[in-house]
Parts: sequence; structure tokens; C-alpha cells
Amino acid sequence: MTRPDPSKVGIICAGNWIVDIVHTIDSWPRKSDLVHIRDEVVGVGGGPANVALGLRAMGFSDPLCAVGLLGQDLHAQTVLDACHRAGINTIGLRQSDKAPTGHTHVMTVPGDSRTFFYHPGTNDLLDGPDFRHDVQARMFYLGYINLLGTMDRIGADGSTAAAKVLARARAAGLVTCVDLVSTDMPNFARVVAASLPQIDYLFLNEVEAARATGLPIMTDNDRDGIVAAARALAAGGAGTVVIHTPAVSLWLASGRMPLFSTPDPVDPMTIISPVGAGDAFCAGVIYGLYQGWNPSRCMTLGHRAAAASLRGATATSGIPPLADLTR
Repeated sequence: MTRPDPSKVGIICAGNWIVDIVHTIDSWPRKSDLVHIRDEVVGVGGGPANVALGLRAMGFSDPLCAVGLLGQDLHAQTVLDACHRAGINTIGLRQSDKAPTGHTHVMTVPGDSRTFFYHPGTNDLLDGPDFRHDVQARMFYLGYINLLGTMDRIGADGSTAAAKVLARARAAGLVTCVDLVSTDMPNFARVVAASLPQIDYLFLNEVEAARATGLPIMTDNDRDGIVAAARALAAGGAGTVVIHTPAVSLWLASGRMPLFSTPDPVDPMTIISPVGAGDAFCAGVIYGLYQGWNPSRCMTLGHRAAAASLRGATATSGIPPLADLTR
């Protein structure tokens, strides 16, 4: 497992860059029915954006570098503008005329659920050569595996471009953090397995853990099922597995006993959108990891960042400064 080098500063946030158009609707319609859109908010989403902007919202002041592939369109400008406002280095954000910038229409029913209509665009074209290797940093975040098209393809050697990029990052001394996405792909487990030996910290929810291992997790508080899945992922090579659910989170470091953390209750009436709760949790934990905090403290910040994100319309708009999260 890669150890953080305190002489290096900053985090590279790589992978899916997506513009989220978040629609608030009254209810989910039946087929062919009409439903009103009561509100619409445009924001930047995807794992790297949500982690980077979440870190900045908490007050993270060290360098952040964005890596990914955008189109040549208004959505691309939305991403670049958001990064520039947050002081995120965009030297690693290339642009292509071969596809539009990835974007998602998010349908949110307040207090209930959200549904995603996703156009991958340039995210499916992102490949190993698009990743810069001359940016100095302490940590390397990649999200989301299984939503990266070309990067997820399993080659004749059983590996993927994502696994090879992670291997290069570790060889350069960066701590690797990887996040998954809840997509139902036939090769989900194989794509994850290819990268496991190159992952220092793996973040995923209970649905993704079940799909990545083939092991049953019956509920979001099925602790036995969650531990079994985490142990299987650790046996596959992941250094530390962090599984988060609405009810509990688990930290399982290689060779260590499992550590659980329970979030504070959230009043459903305060929830505006759950669109970025998992990424906010990830950002909180990464903040703590970067600072050298212990696992319990990292997960506590992750839970509080996730709870705060529920009160915003976009993935990061509800996250306050660190002082408000650690009271």
C-alpha cells in the first residue's frame, strides 16, 4: 500500500466530468404521462468534480488538478468555469470535437428518489494517453470505474486502461483512491477486479459492493454482508475498502479488524437532493486521509459532508466549510 509523501502537495481528480441538469419533479410519471418540472439547476458533476469542489467547499487549500476529456461545447465551458472559480488547475482537461461533453438529466422527487439519464459523451473516449504524468501531487483520485467506456475495456491481458493508469500513479508515489458507480454492467466485477491491486483506497456503496463481488448484501445495514464483500475486495488486492450506505459505513484495512461508523439521523424534510451524497462522503474521507486523520475521524467527516450535501440542489452546493462540519 502506498504511503502518503508529506513532501508532496495536492490531489489529482480524474475521470468523468459531467454537467448535471437537476430537475425537481412532483412525482415519477407513469409511461406516456406528463409531470411538471418545478425547478431546474445546472451544476458540474461526476466523481472528480464532486470530490474537488467538495474539498474546496470544506476549505481545502492545497492544489487540485482536474484530469479528463471534454467536448467543445457550452457544457465544456460550464465545467471549465466551475473549475476556474474554485481555483482548480485545468491543465489536464483536454477537449475533443469527436463527442459532446458528458451530461446527465437528474430527475429528483424531493424526499424520495432520483433517477439519472446519462449521456457519456467524451467520457467514453477518455484513454490512458490522456492522463498527464508531469503533475506533482500526493494523491490520485479516479472515478468512476465502470462508467469510463474505453478505460473500462478488458484487454487480452485481463487488464484495463484504468488499472494501468493507477499502476503508473502508484509507481510515481501517489496514493490512489478509486470510486465506483451503481451501473448494471455485465462485466462489472471483472472491470473492478482488474484494478484492485492498484487501489490504495476503494470507495463504494452496498449495491456496488454486491455487484463487484457477487456476494449478497440484503439491506443497507447488513453488516455481515458488507464485511464479507469488503474482505473479498481486500483479498483481490485493494489496500483499504470503504463501503458507505445511508445506515452505516465500514472501513476495512488489509490485515485489520473491520471498523464501523454510524451517521447521525437526517430529517427527510431537509433533503433537497441526494444526487451527490456518496461523492460528498468520499470527499470528506479524502480530506481526512490527506491530513493524516484516523479512520474513525475520516468517516465522521464523510458522514457529515454527505448529510450536508443533501440540503443542496447540486452535488456540492450544500457542503459548508470544515468548521461547520466538525462542530
